[in-house]
Amino acid sequence: MTEILESTGQALLYGVVGLAVMAIGFLGLDLVTPGKLFHVVWTERNRGAAVLLGSQSVAVGLVIMDAIRASESERGLGFGLASTLLYGLAGVLVMTLVGIVIGVFTPGRMGAVVLEDSDGRPHPAAWVQAGMYLGSGLLVGAALA
Repeated sequence: MTEILESTGQALLYGVVGLAVMAIGFLGLDLVTPGKLFHVVWTERNRGAAVLLGSQSVAVGLVIMDAIRASESERGLGFGLASTLLYGLAGVLVMTLVGIVIGVFTPGRMGAVVLEDSDGRPHPAAWVQAGMYLGSGLLVGAALA
């Protein structure tokens, strides 16, 4: 029973680290999109912003999953948590940079274009950006394996 409780505690701690990385990812996405992301998604009900946030959340989750697998947990719980945090933050950084680079090579301001939601459907650029976030998450996850 002690082993189960210990493993449960460790899972909770890794969950807290994962949640922190996801929150930082949210803040990073908020920086590269116009307006306050929370307001744009939940109040304005912008579908493009929701597509971006959903895809980024899945991508960060994939990075966290692989970060936990690649963590330095054999050196102790503290090392495992620290390496998971750092690997996760590296993934968020890569995804944010990918968003910025895409913005440089697309016409107009990418963040504004992605949030165009005039006909009730997300702008096609939102789906492209979403795919880039997912691809970036898979790329970072593979690098950790």
